[in-house]
Amino acid sequence: MPNISTITNIPKQDQERPHPSLAASITNAASKQTYYTIRFLVDHERVSDAYRAYGYFRWLDDRLDQSGMEKPDRLVFVERQGTLIDRCYRGEWPRRLTDEEAMLVELVQGDREKNSGLHAYLRNMMAVMAFDAERRGRLISKAELAEYTRHLAVAVTEALHYFIGHGCKSPQGEARYLAVTAAHITHMLRDTLEDAEAGYFNIPREVIESHGIGPREVWSSPYRKWVQSRVEQARACFKVGRDYLAQVQNPRCRLAGYAYIARFAGVLDAIEQDGYRLRSEYPECESLLAGPRMIGAALSRMFNRRLEDMPYALPTR
Repeated sequence: MPNISTITNIPKQDQERPHPSLAASITNAASKQTYYTIRFLVDHERVSDAYRAYGYFRWLDDRLDQSGMEKPDRLVFVERQGTLIDRCYRGEWPRRLTDEEAMLVELVQGDREKNSGLHAYLRNMMAVMAFDAERRGRLISKAELAEYTRHLAVAVTEALHYFIGHGCKSPQGEARYLAVTAAHITHMLRDTLEDAEAGYFNIPREVIESHGIGPREVWSSPYRKWVQSRVEQARACFKVGRDYLAQVQNPRCRLAGYAYIARFAGVLDAIEQDGYRLRSEYPECESLLAGPRMIGAALSRMFNRRLEDMPYALPTR
């Protein structure tokens, strides 16, 4: 791995660039829903950057999850990536980087807005990566869990508005982030058993210690009661998040938001049906058959309003 000190002020045209299909290939392999959401809903001029944004962090997350990477190496690696962002935003363009790191550089090069949604996405997603790199193998507190979810919610929400319907009106305030907050809560419940095997424990230390249970005892009454509280929290956040999306001006952005919510709705239903005992696999709208159902549900939510409340026509492209 090259040292970050190789970053210098190099003219943009003299830098080596990764093949443009790399980011799209990473995205397609990792998530069909994300791939097609970007392809069909993202603003045309920002499609390539949207693939880069997802592809870069997918690569980074996969690197940090490698079983052979010890904690000191993870921390050094993620610190390198954060430093890369810092220096790029100072106009110090790097060379001799990996193709995946070059995707990050291209993202920053194209960010010409002060305090942009892309900047918020990069900073908050890097905070998510840094926390995952550090927390592996230990219990986390309620406060850490809340901050972790907050970073993820801000990152994904601001990316949504940056890439889809950029420049269109969207409400500010806490409700802006609640749909993604709910999705992250659901995501962590869904992946609890898999994450625990990898050393990531998604239940707060306070719950574990106060009830004297282990972080893997998902069948225990205290664990199931905590899961129930998280499901109820996710339901409440999704409700407010849907109301927020109804006020978003751009119809493609609303559709993407509703589809994102629909992806996780079945997981909450399944957890409730199981009596809040978590299992290793849940239904998810990633298959070719599930995809149309998910989009249908999103469209139904999007257009289940009076015509006079829908002043913005769908784009022709």
